[in-house]
Amino acid sequence: MKKSVAATIKDQYVKNGPVATADLSGKTVVVVGANTGLGFEATKHFASMNPGKLILACRSEERGKAAVDKLKSETSYDRAELWLIDLGKLSSVIAFADRFEEERLDILVANAALNPSAGYKTTSDGWEESIQVNNIATSLLCLLLAPRLAETGRTYGTKPRIVIVSSDLHYTVNIKERVFEAESPFRVLSSPEYCTSKHIKSSDRYSETKLLNVFFAQSLSDLLRHTPVIVNTLNPGYCYSELRRTYSGFKAVYDSLLEKALARTTEDGSRFIVYAAVGGAGDTGKLRGAYLNLNTPTEPSDHVIGEAGKRRQDKLWVDLVAELSKIDRRIPSIVQQFSV
Repeated sequence: MKKSVAATIKDQYVKNGPVATADLSGKTVVVVGANTGLGFEATKHFASMNPGKLILACRSEERGKAAVDKLKSETSYDRAELWLIDLGKLSSVIAFADRFEEERLDILVANAALNPSAGYKTTSDGWEESIQVNNIATSLLCLLLAPRLAETGRTYGTKPRIVIVSSDLHYTVNIKERVFEAESPFRVLSSPEYCTSKHIKSSDRYSETKLLNVFFAQSLSDLLRHTPVIVNTLNPGYCYSELRRTYSGFKAVYDSLLEKALARTTEDGSRFIVYAAVGGAGDTGKLRGAYLNLNTPTEPSDHVIGEAGKRRQDKLWVDLVAELSKIDRRIPSIVQQFSV
């Protein structure tokens, strides 16, 4: 599917429906990037559904504690917990996942994302920062927690969900075929040669990470197809967001004007996340591996679908598993566990 700018703008003016609701009594919900923006607004909605435990997964202890306090004051929900996670440090992702050794887990919302800087910046793990935060670390977290989600579903007869926040921006980019022909596509996408190429803008790099989210969600859904776990990804729309807080000069002015003309409120955008996590209970099958736009399963980019799209997906999946296996030796056994 190709999506025009006009269609994207039209979607921005579609009125959102009531927020999806469910009884989350006794269930555990994790929202990554929960201290601000879409993540915090989604967390507020989850709090209203009385979860047994609501975990705000945040990078900053100070901002995380402030979010927990604000959540309690605005919703009266008092069972929220702050768990620290820094997607810019893969050791932090592993430590976070290890805390779930005996914890129930029903909903995982992978919401945190980073808009890459105009230059080239790497993490202490050696990856370009947006590729690590938006893709490598997010994928690592989802895979490490997949066994816990699957076990929760089998034990309680439920259908846990993994929700990966993507964007309609994934329609605007195609990853060059030479990347897929490389021994490691992710290493190419993370390389300074690629990221600083005159043919690649920083805005395109962010869009590419959202495209990679769609590929990953489909691969993870395929892997977990024989489990109760439902994996989907969604477009929250263009919203007021701190994701663009680093903008300055003309770019900041332009974005401010664009927000006034087109942007949804952060709360409105969060409703799409909540739907992906608890909505569609009458027909959850349609949500498996789905890309959701306006709460509706929608065909993703042409770059993702068809035989060529499946070939690209498979190449990325094999490479991702190989790279993640270097980071945590449990990854091969987890993949093997669900592949049989």
